[in-house]
Amino acid sequence: MKAIAVHPRQPNSVHLEEIEKPSVEDIPGGRGVLMKSISIGVDATDAEINEGLYGNPPPGDDFLVLGHESFGIVEEVGPAVTEVEPGDYVCFTVRRPGGSIYDVIGRSDMTSEETYYERGINLLHGCLTEYVVDSADFVVRIPKTLKHIGVLSEPASVCAKAIEEAYLAQKRMQVWNPKRAFVLGSGQIGLLATMMLRLKGLEVHTLARSPREGNLKAEIAEAYGATYVSTKDVTMQDLAQKVGRPDLIIEATGHSGLAFEAMEVLNLNGVVVWTSITGGDRKIEVPADKINLEWVLGNKLLLGSVNGNVDHFKLGIKYLALGEAMYPGITEKILTNPVNGLDNYAELMRLLVEDKSALKVYMNI
Repeated sequence: MKAIAVHPRQPNSVHLEEIEKPSVEDIPGGRGVLMKSISIGVDATDAEINEGLYGNPPPGDDFLVLGHESFGIVEEVGPAVTEVEPGDYVCFTVRRPGGSIYDVIGRSDMTSEETYYERGINLLHGCLTEYVVDSADFVVRIPKTLKHIGVLSEPASVCAKAIEEAYLAQKRMQVWNPKRAFVLGSGQIGLLATMMLRLKGLEVHTLARSPREGNLKAEIAEAYGATYVSTKDVTMQDLAQKVGRPDLIIEATGHSGLAFEAMEVLNLNGVVVWTSITGGDRKIEVPADKINLEWVLGNKLLLGSVNGNVDHFKLGIKYLALGEAMYPGITEKILTNPVNGLDNYAELMRLLVEDKSALKVYMNI
C-alpha cells in the first residue's frame, strides 16, 4: 500500500513509499486495532522533518512515514479489544512508552528518557498511509457527531494538555483564578487554545502577525469571543499595557524569539506555556537580568508542553464537542486546505510550506 515518507535528515526528501498493509496480528496480546485512514493532518512539524531538521526512521528502515495527526475508522480489532469496535471513528495518540517510570505508569508524554518514540516524528512510522495498526491502549474513540472535525483531535489534545498542565501547576498558588490570557499565534493550535480558554471563561487576546481585516483567522478567533490583535499594529508589550498583563500565556507561534518575549509581559503569579517545537538555530538577545528579577520576585512559571497521552486526547475531544455546542460551525472553518489522495503528496507539502493563507492542510486518504 502507499505511504508518504521522508528520508530523515535529508532535506526535501518527501516521496511515495510502498509498504506492507498491517494486520491486527502485528500487535501482541490480541490488542490490535486496524484503522482505515480517512483524513491525516500535517503541520509545521512535518515541514521541518522534511527540511531535515529532526526526526529518525524506525530501526531497520531508511525512511519515516509521516503523519502524526490521525483520523480514521476501525476496520478490525483483535480478540482482546473492548474499547472500540469496527465502524467506530478513532484517532491514535502520538507518543509511545520508553522505559522510564513515567512511561510505565502511562505518562509517556512525561518521559525522563532522552530518546522518545513518536509516530510520524521519531523512530515510529506515522499515519499518512492507507491503513495503520496500533494497540488499543493508544486508540481514542471520536463521536460520530465530530467526524467532520475529527482530524483536529491531535492538535486539540496539545491545547487541552497545555491548559490542564498550567492549571495543575498553578495549584501551588492555592487561590489562582486567571482572568486574562494571551494566545500567541493563530494557527490551529492558537485557535483551538483560544476556543478552550474562552470555554473556561477567560478574557482572551489572540495575537498574530496578519492584519485583522479580511483575515479568516481573526474571524474565527472573534467568533469564539476573543479579541484578535495584529502585532503589526500593536506589540505584545503595548497590548499588556493597554488591557493589563495576562495571567496565562499559551505560546504557539513556532518562533523562539516570541516565546522568550512572552516572558517579559506575564503578570505576577502567572504562567507561560510553550508549545512550539523549533528545529532551527535562531539566536536572540533578551533582558536577562530584568526577566530574572521579575520572575523570582513575581513567582512566575514557565512550562514546556509536548503532545499528550490518551487522557489528553479524550479531554481535547470533549473540548471539541463543547465548542461545537457553544460555537456551532466555527471550528470546522479551521480546515481550509484538503488534498485528496496520497499521490498528491507534493501538493500537500507545497501548501504546507508555501501557501501562507493555508490555515489547516490535511490529506483525505
